[in-house]
Amino acid sequence: MDLTEDTVPLVRTALKELLRPYAAAGPLVGVSCIAEGSDALFAEAVLAAGGRLTAVIPSRDYRRRAVRPGHAARFDRLVEASDDVVVIPEESAGRAAYDAANALLLERADRLVAVWNGEPPTGKGGGTADVVVAAREKGIPVDVVWPDRARRKS
Repeated sequence: MDLTEDTVPLVRTALKELLRPYAAAGPLVGVSCIAEGSDALFAEAVLAAGGRLTAVIPSRDYRRRAVRPGHAARFDRLVEASDDVVVIPEESAGRAAYDAANALLLERADRLVAVWNGEPPTGKGGGTADVVVAAREKGIPVDVVWPDRARRKS
């Protein structure tokens, strides 16, 4: 969510390059919560590579409570483009819903693509670093995308 404006095209290009060989090797299926920022960039890259998308929606009220107006049209477009939409059976968007969505994402993943600057977990839970740690603990290979000159907003 906090990628700088200059970082977005760098990440978009890096994701395209990373996914190209996976798409060429056989069916590509991306699983994403399609949150604003790198989740949506990943989902778009999967679709652009000719892959199929599975959207994991963290709660029943996620669209209404957590999707900001500036991301709503993109979110809706990506949900519509998804071959599969899984809504976590949580009533409200929040830590429990996000943790459940991340757990499902890892259950379905053969590998994790993480747009991540390498910083350790904050201790708050639910961040990219937490998902990377969980993937590695489960033995899931992790592809880290953090191009040169990539930055997060302060």
